[in-house]
Amino acid sequence: MEFKQKNTKYLFFVFAFMVFAIFALTYNFLQMKSYNIMNKLTQNSRVASDDVVLVVIDDKSLHEIGRWPWSREYYLEIFDYFQNHTNAKLMGYDGLVMALDLEHPKSDKKFFSNIGKYDKLTAGVAFSYNDFDKEIDKNYYDNLLRTKTDVKIIDKRHKKNKIQSGFKSFTTLEKQYFENVKSLGSVNMPEDSDGYIRKAGQLYDYKGEFFPSLAFNMYSKYTGIDEFILTDKFIYGFCEKYSLKVPIENKGGFITNYISYYKTSDGVYSHKKYSASDVIKSYRAIKKGEKPILNASEFDNKVIFIGANANAQALDDIGRTPISENFSGLDIQATNFDNLLNNNFFRATSPLYNLLACVFIFLLVFIFVAVMPIVSALMSSVCVMFLYLFFAFFMYYNKITISLILPELFVIVAIACAYSYRYLIEDNKKLKIQKAMGKYLSREVMQNVVENIDNIELGGKRADITVLFADIRNFTSISEKMDASSVTMILNEYFSALVPIIEEYGGVLNKFMGDAVLAIFGEPKRSDNHALAGVKCAYKMLKKVKHLQDKWIDEGKPKIEIGIGISSGEAFIGNIGSQDRLEYTVIGDTVNTASRIENYNKVYKTNFLISEETYKRVKNYVDVITINNVMIRGKASRMNIYEVIRLVD
Repeated sequence: MEFKQKNTKYLFFVFAFMVFAIFALTYNFLQMKSYNIMNKLTQNSRVASDDVVLVVIDDKSLHEIGRWPWSREYYLEIFDYFQNHTNAKLMGYDGLVMALDLEHPKSDKKFFSNIGKYDKLTAGVAFSYNDFDKEIDKNYYDNLLRTKTDVKIIDKRHKKNKIQSGFKSFTTLEKQYFENVKSLGSVNMPEDSDGYIRKAGQLYDYKGEFFPSLAFNMYSKYTGIDEFILTDKFIYGFCEKYSLKVPIENKGGFITNYISYYKTSDGVYSHKKYSASDVIKSYRAIKKGEKPILNASEFDNKVIFIGANANAQALDDIGRTPISENFSGLDIQATNFDNLLNNNFFRATSPLYNLLACVFIFLLVFIFVAVMPIVSALMSSVCVMFLYLFFAFFMYYNKITISLILPELFVIVAIACAYSYRYLIEDNKKLKIQKAMGKYLSREVMQNVVENIDNIELGGKRADITVLFADIRNFTSISEKMDASSVTMILNEYFSALVPIIEEYGGVLNKFMGDAVLAIFGEPKRSDNHALAGVKCAYKMLKKVKHLQDKWIDEGKPKIEIGIGISSGEAFIGNIGSQDRLEYTVIGDTVNTASRIENYNKVYKTNFLISEETYKRVKNYVDVITINNVMIRGKASRMNIYEVIRLVD
């Protein structure tokens, strides 16, 4: 039984460990997925700003203007339209001009010579972990890049957070374009390990200097704030009209923050979108003095993001985001700017908060499970999980990202730990009860009760057994001459010496009857020759009493003799009594015979007598003296009994 209990404990803890390990290994994956779900639930009702619009080279543009790649003069038409024919505030070009267009060299020449005219334009650049090509003049490119942004970063971070990135180069923009374009910003978009874009990079460390993202550089130009303060947790920027406070993360040498996405009706765009073909046609109409398709007033004080996203000709530019699997990459840039312009950011809670939340939930659920009934405890734990989900929903709705999976995991861990605690406590109580009851019942009987705990009932069976009855001679008269403590001391020492001998030979102590002992061999602990086991046990008991006699005489105590009677045969063994009070015992003629044979020790001045049935079973192992024709009360005829003199090897 003890072995089974230990195995159960080990299996329970192994199972709990496996569950915890599985959650630990999948935590990041589950946390990121839960972030997506909470974003969809809480943020998809928020509408993007009207001040930010998109101009997209889409399928319509390719159909109306021509197949890709376009001559770069088309871009000049778009830039010129917004620079000179509208009151647009700024333009952001989400594109990289990295090579010459060999099919349209004149168009390229015009594009490169005119690109510097558009001071409202900020174009894209991308940093790389690879080195520049050998033919590139690194110093020239690095120095030229510094002239393409006026953003100044005052770094007030602690030293531990000042980690340089591994960026070794940036996109090798075509040299003439790179020299003439007025302003550049990074279009790098960091992806999480599962491929989703949840964060925007705002500042990128390149060789010890910070360079802004496309949106951040445009924000600086839009607001006139050209100096920003970078701390361990925020980017700050101030001017008379605008202020900025971006909650950030320092990772790998670039500064990121969670993007706050907006509602999208088609899963692709959240900001108002115009086809590039409509812009080009409007520009051409204005040049001809005709009515344009688009009204220029639509773009008053607007910030325009220009880029490509078409299904045709593999021109799609999409990213996986929390609110859509096919979100426009151009709109991600626009959303980043929109967040900056309106100070609309997600803020992540600190690790300390997450730790305290987990500890609080763990302790709360642990207490529930440890002290409450099982059903109530589980219902309370489920309520805690749902309450935390509602709390998380509230926090996400207010743009505060909190750990969603870890606290819920701690609920499960708390339940497992609490039930382990209850199991161990209850198991210890059971062991204490068993140990205490073992002082009243034999170990075998106790084990039988525990193993059949759900099937304890009145009844039993008939079994072939050997009954040993041992009694102290004249103990009543001896005890009258001694005080109560001395009598108790002698009896305790006597029983303490004999009980282990009974157990040694496979016997079961059935009961103490005053100064007498009743032991059973053969049930419930089975034995091949229980009669011989009983005889050997009795023989050793007499030797032990002889040793105790010498000890007690030395201590000035009276000499005590015992008599033993043994009988073998069939008897009823099992539970007798009532439904409310049971006793595991043995009854029948075999028991009565053992008791009455023991009484003949007084008549024949012997110590060890056995019945005829017992003798038949052990005659090859003992030397005996036969006592003939003894009348046993309750027997119809006389029978022989035998005094055991010694055991035969």
